[in-house]
Amino acid sequence: MSNPTVVELCAGAGGQALGLDMADIDHAAAIEIDTHACATLRLNRPGWRVIESDVRLVDGRQFKGVDMLAGGVPCPPFSIAGKQLGADDERDLFPEAVRLISECLPSAVMLENVPGFASAKFQDYRAKLARQLGKLGYSFLEWRVLNASDYGVPQLRPRCIIVALRSASAGRRFVWPEPISDPPTVGETLRDLMAAGGWRGAAAWAKRAADIGPTVVGGSKKHGGPDLGPTRARAQWATLGVDGLGLANEPPSRDFPVDAMPRLTVRMVARIQGFPDDWSFAGKKTASYRQVGNAFPPPVARAVGAAIRDALAGRQRARRVGEQPALVV
Repeated sequence: MSNPTVVELCAGAGGQALGLDMADIDHAAAIEIDTHACATLRLNRPGWRVIESDVRLVDGRQFKGVDMLAGGVPCPPFSIAGKQLGADDERDLFPEAVRLISECLPSAVMLENVPGFASAKFQDYRAKLARQLGKLGYSFLEWRVLNASDYGVPQLRPRCIIVALRSASAGRRFVWPEPISDPPTVGETLRDLMAAGGWRGAAAWAKRAADIGPTVVGGSKKHGGPDLGPTRARAQWATLGVDGLGLANEPPSRDFPVDAMPRLTVRMVARIQGFPDDWSFAGKKTASYRQVGNAFPPPVARAVGAAIRDALAGRQRARRVGEQPALVV
């Protein structure tokens, strides 16, 4: 049996795309507007069809027959760090996602956003989305906030995941993935990279960094250079022995003071996001960091993608009697 296929919207640096790839879901296309992110996708997966375009300009009818549509539509309209304008925010691309879904009618949909999307403030918005997908034949729709730390990623990073399925039988068989492991600490994850330049304080630093990290923040192009987030996030990083005011070009050297706080490199942040070391990022440090910081952790995408794949293939268990979904059309 051949692998299911997916079209991905707002693919970014490929966090979700890589996770779905790991779940044996093949990419029919990846759509992304950012030039650096497109270069990253082509660099790592030259065989993928990468469409460098605004999703508003993409005709979904070309993807008829695809099994799945996935994507991480822009989060600022729903983020507590912003104004939470929702549908009134010009960056809200959920309507475009619905349009593309209506044009290609995939068997499954997987969309992710910030946890603010699951808040009471956007209950009416979610209900409208459910009605729209229900009219398109999606008999099953659920949303849930998942923490990346439950899937082996050394940061909390909660994300709201929306899954919709056209087949009622697939809906009955879809089961959210169970947490798979205790997450490694930041110290365990980065010790070898911290020691790569000969820093003699790496072992002691790893013991200090004995917890998961706060959510990595990618920031927008309006923001200045790369850093690890707002004041509160940088304070949390400081408790782990990390200077969050910027990023380093290289790991700390042998001469770096043993008791000083190092800065993370882009590669270190990529590990904290769950990217493997062989996934490269195109562009200079700031562009690369923004791609990493805005990415969906691949291990989470892999877990949810595998659950969808198995539900479509009839390999998941049916729901227990009385087991209620979070939101059903």
